Amino acid sequence: MQFLIVNLQKRNRGINRFCLSSTIYLLKSSLLRSIIISRERYRLEAHYSGVSALLLEDQVYDYIPVTDSNRFEKARKPNSCPRKRGLFPFVLTVFKTLNWKLATHTNFFKAVSFHGFSHSIYAFKIIIHVLASAGLQMEVQIFLRDIISYYKEVNLDVSELFSTLLDSPQDAHMGGSIIVANVLIKVFAENNMLVDAADVFVQARRFGLELNILSCNFLLNCFAEANQTEFIRSLFEELKDSGPSPNVFTYTIMMNYYCKGSFGKNIDIVKATEVLEEMEMNGESPTVVTYGAYIHGLCRAGCVEFALRLIRDLRIRNQPLNSYCYNAVIHEFCRNGELHEAFELLEDMRSHGISPTAYSYSILIDGLCKKGQVEKALDLIEEMVQSNVKPSLVTYSSLFDGLCKSGLTEISLSMFHNLGAEGYKHDVISYNTLINGFVLQRDMGSACKLVHEMRMNGSVPNSFTFNRLIHGFCKRQRLDKALEVFTIMLKVGVQLNIFTCNIMADEFNREGHFWEALKLINEVQDLGIVPNSYTYNIVIKWLCKEQKTEKAWEVLPVMLKNNVFPCAIHYNTLIDGYAKQSNPTKALLLYAKMLKVGIPPSIVTYTMLINMFSNRSKMQEAYYLFKEMIKKGLVPDEIIFTCIIAGFCKVGDMKSAWALYEEMSQWGKSPNVVTYTCLIDGYFKIKRMDKADFLFNKMKRDNVTPDGLTYTALIFGYQSLGYSDRVREMFNEMKENGVFPNYTAYATLGLHLGVVREEPAKGERM
Repeated sequence: MQFLIVNLQKRNRGINRFCLSSTIYLLKSSLLRSIIISRERYRLEAHYSGVSALLLEDQVYDYIPVTDSNRFEKARKPNSCPRKRGLFPFVLTVFKTLNWKLATHTNFFKAVSFHGFSHSIYAFKIIIHVLASAGLQMEVQIFLRDIISYYKEVNLDVSELFSTLLDSPQDAHMGGSIIVANVLIKVFAENNMLVDAADVFVQARRFGLELNILSCNFLLNCFAEANQTEFIRSLFEELKDSGPSPNVFTYTIMMNYYCKGSFGKNIDIVKATEVLEEMEMNGESPTVVTYGAYIHGLCRAGCVEFALRLIRDLRIRNQPLNSYCYNAVIHEFCRNGELHEAFELLEDMRSHGISPTAYSYSILIDGLCKKGQVEKALDLIEEMVQSNVKPSLVTYSSLFDGLCKSGLTEISLSMFHNLGAEGYKHDVISYNTLINGFVLQRDMGSACKLVHEMRMNGSVPNSFTFNRLIHGFCKRQRLDKALEVFTIMLKVGVQLNIFTCNIMADEFNREGHFWEALKLINEVQDLGIVPNSYTYNIVIKWLCKEQKTEKAWEVLPVMLKNNVFPCAIHYNTLIDGYAKQSNPTKALLLYAKMLKVGIPPSIVTYTMLINMFSNRSKMQEAYYLFKEMIKKGLVPDEIIFTCIIAGFCKVGDMKSAWALYEEMSQWGKSPNVVTYTCLIDGYFKIKRMDKADFLFNKMKRDNVTPDGLTYTALIFGYQSLGYSDRVREMFNEMKENGVFPNYTAYATLGLHLGVVREEPAKGERM
C-alpha cells in the first residue's frame, strides 16, 4: 500500500479537496439512500414518487457552490454555448424506467455541449449511481468509459474523477459508491491507465470502501501484463494484509506472472513456488490453470525433471491435470532432443485418460523432424488423422522443413499442393519453409517458381523470402541473379534488413569487388539500415584473405565515420591477416592499439599472436604473451596450449613443452591429437623413443584417435632410430585403422604402393 501511495502522491492529486453542497447532500440523502433501501428490498418502484419533484426542479442543480464552480471553471471554458434546461427530467426518466436504450441517446459529450460540464457531470453521477444501485454494472461501465473519453479529449485531470463521482465521505460505504469504485478501477485498467486505477484503489481505501476481489484481480492482472513488477507485488501484499483476501484467481495471476518468459528469462520460480505453498496454506485449492502455469514455469527455467515429478505427484494425489500440463514437459524434452522421454510421457498421458491435442502432436512432429526422423513424423500425422485430431498448418510446416532438410523436397512439394487441394490455405510461413528447402538443395529454379505461386495465391513474400533467394544465388556465385532479386525487393517495398546487406556484401567481396561492397554498405544506410560490426568485418576478412591487409586497415576509419566502433573481432581479423603475411611488427602494433583504446584482447587475440611467434621460433615472446594472458584473467584453452607446445617442440625445448603439457591438466584441459603428435615428433627428434611411446599409449588410453600425421611422426621417428620392425608395425596398424599417409609421407619413409622396404633389424646393420 505504501508503495502505491508514494508513487501516486507524486502526481499531487487533491483527493481531499472536494466538498459537496448541502443541496447535493440533500439529493444524496433523499434519493440515493432510498435507492439502496429499494435495492435491498428489490422494490425500486415504491420510491419513485418520493423523489420525482426534487428531480424535476432543474434550478436546484443550477446552483453550484463557489468551491465547486472554481474547481470546474477550466472544464467549462471549452463549452462556450449557454446551458439548456431539460437534462434532469431526462435523468428522472432513466431513474424511473431504468431504460438503458433511452440512456444511451445522450452521451457525455453531447450533454456537456448542451448543458455545460458541471451540470452534466452531476447529472451523469446520478445516472451512474442509479444504475449501480440497480446492479447494472455493465451499463455503469459504459457511462464511465464515456466520461473518461471526454476527460482525455479535453485534457482534464482524471485523478479527481473518482472523488467527483463518489457520494459524500459520510456515506462512502453505500453500495453505489462501492460499485462505482470497482467499475472505475476496471475502466481505467482496461484503458491502460493503470496509475489512475491504482489511485482509485488508494482513494477507495481511504474512504473506507470495501472493494471486491474481482476488480482487484482485474487491476492485478493488468499490472502483470504491463510487467509493472513493483506495483503488482505491492498490490498483492496489500490484498493479503488488508483485504479483500486473495482468491484462487489472485494466486493464479501471480503464478502466471512469475512463470512468464521463455527459457529462463524473466522467470522467478522461487517466488512461484512460494505462491503455490501460500495458496495451500491458506486453504485455496490450486486449479489446473494454476498447476499448468507452474509446470510451464518450471520447464522454462530448466527444471524439467522437477516438473515431471510434480506431474506424477499430482496424479497420485488426484489433483487436476490436463494436456497443457503435459505439453510443457513434452516440449522441453523435444527441445533438448530427448525424444524417447517425450514419447514415454505421451503414453503416460494417454494411459491416464488425457487425450493428446493437436499441439501435443505438433511438438513431437517438430522434434522428430529436427532429428531427421521424418518417417516417424509421418506416422504421427497419420495417427492424428485416425484420432480425429486435425493437423494444423504449423504441424505441416514442421514436416515440410524436415522433409526438405532430408533432401525430400519433391515429396514435401507434393504434400504441400495436396493440402492446398484439401482446403488448407498456405501462409507465408509454409511457403518460406519450402522455399528455404529448395535453396538448401541449391534448386533455385523451384524456389523461384514457388515465390511466383506464392504471389499468385495472394501471399506476400517478406524479407525472409527474398533473403533466402539472395543467399541461395550468392552461394551459387550468381551475383547477377542476387542483384536482380535485391532490386525487386526494393521495388515492391519489402523492408531490407542488415541480414540482406551482409549477404550481398559477402558476395561482392567473394568476387573481389571490395569497394562495391563498401558502397553498398553506405547506400543502405539511406534506407534506414544501420551496418553492424559483422558487416564491416566481412570486408576486412576478405581483404585480409586476399593478402590486402593494408587496404583492410583503411576500413577502420570508414567504420568510425559511420559511428560503428571497431571491437576485438575487427582487430583480431587484422592481426590474423598480418600474422599470416609474416608481418609481426604490424600485428604487435595492432595489439598495442587495442590496449591503448581500451579494447581487452580475447583468447583468440593471444592465440593468433602466440601462434605467430611459435611459427617463427620466437618462443621467448610467445611465452611472455602466454603468461600475460593468464595474468589478465583469461583461461588458456586446448588450442593455445597446443600452439605454444608445438613451438617449443619445434625448437627442441622439450623440457618447456613437457612442463606445459603437465600444466594443461592443472587447468582441466585435455590434450588433443595435435598436441600429442607435436610432442611425439619432438621427442623422436631428440631420440627419446621412451617418451614418444609413452605419449602414444597415453593418447590411446585417453581415447584420442591417432591420425595420419601421428602415424607419420611415429613411422619417421622409428625409421630414424633404425627400428624397422616398429615401422612395419605402425604401418600395418595405420592401415587397419583406415588411416593412410599422404604421398610425401610415403616418399619420405621409402614406402611405395604400400610395400615396406626391407631393412636389417637393429643390431644387424653392416
